[in-house]
Amino acid sequence: MPDRPTVLFVCVHNAGRSQMAAGYLQHLAGERVAVRSAGSQPTDQVNPVAVAAMAEEGIDIAAEQPKVLTPDAVHAADVVVTMGCGDECPWFPGKRYEDWVLDDPAGQDLDAVRPIRDEIRRRVQALVAELL
Repeated sequence: MPDRPTVLFVCVHNAGRSQMAAGYLQHLAGERVAVRSAGSQPTDQVNPVAVAAMAEEGIDIAAEQPKVLTPDAVHAADVVVTMGCGDECPWFPGKRYEDWVLDDPAGQDLDAVRPIRDEIRRRVQALVAELL
């Protein structure tokens, strides 16, 4: 693993789970980790409920924009964390992959998104402990 590993979080729409995970990793690791996120079918904006849930944690993801997943992004990553993108996520031999099974916050209210957010935080904290 390089001195500054690159982590790519991937979900279908790049509007909820992957954005929250990227926000937590950026918040917890700062410049020690390069953080990216993308989606296999990105939407036009980050889920406003995910934005609100992260704001409760003091993390602002409101300015983020969903991005399309490319093979180059996967190839450049040291760790690829998938969250429900299934067969649409490119797979490269020798990469470290983690598949985080998490409920999709799309269409959920804030009370339903908080436990998803909290589980993402727990997993990101464990990832930070492994990487740094």
